[in-house]
Order: sequence, then structure tokens, then C-alpha cells
Amino acid sequence: MRVGVFAKTFEGDHPATVLAASRDAGFGTVQYNMACSGLGSLPEAISEDAAREVREASAGTGIGIAAISATYNMTDPDPERLAAGRRAFIAICERAPSMGCHIVTVCSGSKHAQDKWRRHPSNDDPQSWTEMCREFDIICDHADRHGVMVGVEPEPANIVCDAGRAVDLLAAFPGGPIRMVLDPANLIEDVAPASHERTIDQALDRLGPMTVLAHAKDRHADGTVAPAGKGVVDWPHFLRGLEACGFDGPLIAHGMSQSDAPAVAEFLTGQVRRRVL
Repeated sequence: MRVGVFAKTFEGDHPATVLAASRDAGFGTVQYNMACSGLGSLPEAISEDAAREVREASAGTGIGIAAISATYNMTDPDPERLAAGRRAFIAICERAPSMGCHIVTVCSGSKHAQDKWRRHPSNDDPQSWTEMCREFDIICDHADRHGVMVGVEPEPANIVCDAGRAVDLLAAFPGGPIRMVLDPANLIEDVAPASHERTIDQALDRLGPMTVLAHAKDRHADGTVAPAGKGVVDWPHFLRGLEACGFDGPLIAHGMSQSDAPAVAEFLTGQVRRRVL
């Protein structure tokens, strides 16, 4: 299990700069964001030169490209924004393999007009689910064409809001490129502390074999986001559960400042090493 980080945690608009900062903070891989190439998070075109710069920076720093973010709102009520997000996904998907990456992450979306990370009552409507699946149909076709997996994270504010909805999504696309991204802090949001372990165990039981990426942020007792190791997430329990599922993929830290990053890398690396010893 390799400990990594959201590349966007670090300042810079050139991959060599950002990946070197990730390495120097103690990480071994990143979830890349095209903003780190000076293109914005959702560019509608990525040149061969830009993709080569990422690949060469990865080789030069020894930092792997575990995944690339393409997190547009897949159920955006604004059709123009939705179409622009889709075009960006396609651009990232096409270039991901040449950047040394075969996982592109997305956001299942929210019907909230201003913020894809805020819940909207219409998220639970069957029509919203249908619209989301229609969008997945389109992007999965492109993912299959380029040999890329589509990473989907159950997010409490999104249509795929929990493990149960994630199971439904996988069932709707059997044999497709959709895989899971699991973040324990998301799984336990609004869950009573006494039920944290059970909630995580149930999610791993249902989604573990289809999980290709784990995220590592934390939550304070009041629900606010914290750096990993500074909140209420039981990391030994979560990592044991991942191990029991056979997961040996990247563990990607986020939800922290650049100044917090070295301490988070040290904490997570120590937790992973204890699982190995």
C-alpha cells in the first residue's frame, strides 16, 4: 500500500515542481490534477507535450501517478457546464495512459446548482439517478476505449452517497470500468461514534473487491475535516479492513494544508508499516 497525496496540495503549475514537493514531503505517489500543469482542473484539451511533461516528471522524481482527477458534476442542472465537464473527462481519459495512469476519478454529482459537494433534495429522485447513469454510459464508453478505470467515491452530498448506492451503481454497469474510491471520513459522516467500525466494515464487505483507491482525510468530532491522524477515524481498523479485502493500492491523503503534509505522510506511512510488520 503506497502512501500518496492530492498533487494539488502543493503550489505550482508545472508537474516537476509539484511532484518534487510531494516527494520531499514524504509521499510516493499522487492523485494528479491538471491544474498542476497550469491547465486548470478540467481542461478541454491536453497536448501530447503536456502529457509527456507529467510522465517525465513522474520518472524524474520517482513519484507515481496513481489517478487523475476529472471531477465534474455528472448531474449538473446546467447543460453547458455538464457538457464542458464531459469534454474535460474525455480529454483527461485520452491522455491518462500516456501520463502513466489508468484511473480517472469523477463525481457522481448533485442537483445543487452552485456546488457539486452540497446535497440537494432532488438527488434522491429516480430521474436524477437515470440522468447520472446516462452520463456514466457516455464516459464509460470512452474509458473502455482507452483502457482506463473510472473511480467513483461515495460522497454524502452526491447521488452515490453511500455504500448502498455505490453497490447499485456497480450493478447497473456489470463488467464495466467503474471502480470504487473509499474514504473512511466520508463513510462515517453523520454516523454515531459507536457505529463507526460497523459502518466501515459494511462498506468494505460490499465494495472492497472493487476498490482501486483509498482516500485519507479525517474528521474532528464536530464533523469538520481534519488531516489524517488528527480526528476520529480509526486508521488501524480501516487499514486492517482494506488488507482483509486484498487491497494493495494507493492510499491518497488530502483535506490538509501544504504545511501539514509532511506530518500526514509520516503518520500514514507509519500506520501502513505497522500493517506489514
